[in-house]
Amino acid sequence: MDDIDDRIDVIARHPFRAKFHLRGRERATAELRDMRTLRLHARELIFKRLAPAAPYKDGKQTPYRGHPVFVAQHATATCCRTCLQRWHDVPKGRELTREEQTYVVDVICRWIERELAA
Repeated sequence: MDDIDDRIDVIARHPFRAKFHLRGRERATAELRDMRTLRLHARELIFKRLAPAAPYKDGKQTPYRGHPVFVAQHATATCCRTCLQRWHDVPKGRELTREEQTYVVDVICRWIERELAA
């Protein structure tokens, strides 16, 4: 978990990423659901929108609002394959492995946990 926290801290120093926080509806959703449910949502979204070798509309597939996972993806640079490669050293052009998908979900859920604790 320390490695993930360190990575989140580095990414959070980037001005664009630092703007993202759970507010309003997304925060309420995160507070009403348990982390197990949010983790399940994150897994489903990552599998569908990020894991394929060439995701549909890559770079534009993640909305900025509507679900806490979407906000977390932008805050943690797990929103598209370009950001994933740049910030997390996960190469583009191939399907994400199960371990990489788990890592992405772990990063997203850890960011949400930290937001709710703040």
